[in-house]
Amino acid sequence: MSKLKQALNERRFVCVLEVVPQQSPARLVALEQIVQRGHLAGWPLLPAFADRVGPHSDLSPLEGAGAFGDPASSLLHFSGKDRERADLLLQMESMKARGLEQLLLLSGDRLPGHHPDQAPVRYLESVPALQIAREHCPDWLLGAALNPFKYREEEGGAQYLKGQKKLLAGADFFTLQLGFDAAKHIEAQTWMRAQVRMKPMLACVMRLSDKRAAVLQAVPGIVITESMRELLGREQQVSQAYASARSLERLALQIVGLQLMGYAGVHVCGVHTLDELLSLEHAIAEQRDSMTSLTDWIERWHASWQMPGAPQVCFVPAIGAWEMGQSDVAATPRERLRYALLSMVHGQLFSRTGWFSRALGWSMRRPIWKVGVAADALHAVERTVKRPLVGCDTCGSCRLQETLYVCPETCPKGLANGPCGGTRLNRCEFADRECVHSVKYRIAKSANQLPVLAQTLIPCIEAGNRHRSSWPEWFKPEDSTPGR
Repeated sequence: MSKLKQALNERRFVCVLEVVPQQSPARLVALEQIVQRGHLAGWPLLPAFADRVGPHSDLSPLEGAGAFGDPASSLLHFSGKDRERADLLLQMESMKARGLEQLLLLSGDRLPGHHPDQAPVRYLESVPALQIAREHCPDWLLGAALNPFKYREEEGGAQYLKGQKKLLAGADFFTLQLGFDAAKHIEAQTWMRAQVRMKPMLACVMRLSDKRAAVLQAVPGIVITESMRELLGREQQVSQAYASARSLERLALQIVGLQLMGYAGVHVCGVHTLDELLSLEHAIAEQRDSMTSLTDWIERWHASWQMPGAPQVCFVPAIGAWEMGQSDVAATPRERLRYALLSMVHGQLFSRTGWFSRALGWSMRRPIWKVGVAADALHAVERTVKRPLVGCDTCGSCRLQETLYVCPETCPKGLANGPCGGTRLNRCEFADRECVHSVKYRIAKSANQLPVLAQTLIPCIEAGNRHRSSWPEWFKPEDSTPGR
């Protein structure tokens, strides 16, 4: 059993160090010293190799782990952006051959150069990726991501509903997005404790400097407020040494607080040398020895974000304040009408129960529609009818019934099971639209269909099956069971 799996099973706090595999020999040597040390402040310290977070010249997670001798404790990431089932299975086979059995499955952030108005880029999203991985390697340790740092009901509610899907799909643990809002860390723990299948969670942490904050402010899904930036800037104006000491103190304090909240561990980013690790270890020891309770920690955490003459730091965006449990949004009249009409049409044409639907099903099962000119013509007809109505891209396996008639093809990433972590106040990571999953949440709430967003696991679409009519597939006899 791996050290990470053993620590999670035994409920021992654990530290995972994120390694962004790079070509730099000097960087690899420095990180190898950290990995060989193997502990931080008495806690196990294990390497995690990131996937597709930097330039294309970066190494893959497999190459990164190989550079360190493939330690069995390694947690490899798999990013689904511009990937298919075959890519995941290929990585898993290579991992299996090297004795690596731990995988964090992510949909991934925006692929560099991807613009929604150009050729679509499809993502193997985390829910079906978890199902695929669990089916092929039932004993592996599988993780998924959760981003609780959401400040609108739609995006926050949809994020937690997708989290429930990830549990159903086989996630053994969650890793949270990087964040600094302690109230949201507590909120995520409250959500997990309410689940039937409660799993351990790790929280992503990073030493935050003014320079890093400027970069992170542009990273989708990470919340850095202007008041945080102002404080960090003022600290930097005092001196570099002062700002560095304060940022180290906050990182150590946050790690201690997360343990008090009940987190299973932390996912540490941005530590690149052994000297940095040893400084962090010393700071953790100082904070841990003087801490008595979570209440004490909360006071000290807020105090660490104060400075004479600086305005009060707020971790919540200026125009957002939603907390889990608040419920005051509803679908617009237009959204409700659209759902009602499309639901009615679907019932008449595709329910497989009425005489007209059965007749349509009989005609769609004719061999003529499978190949050649007739298949192309049927594809063209479906696309012509559905694209103006729902934005259909004829994926070949229509999922509209499971997505409240909000077509997942209108998501720039093609996500069907729920949102990615990159939304901000309901806006898509690509910033050109409202997140379609926020729209879907409002409709589901108004139609009393929220359980659908938590319980219906929608499989991925294989690339070879796209751009054809979904109607013959819909009416195949083997698909005519409840739950289609």
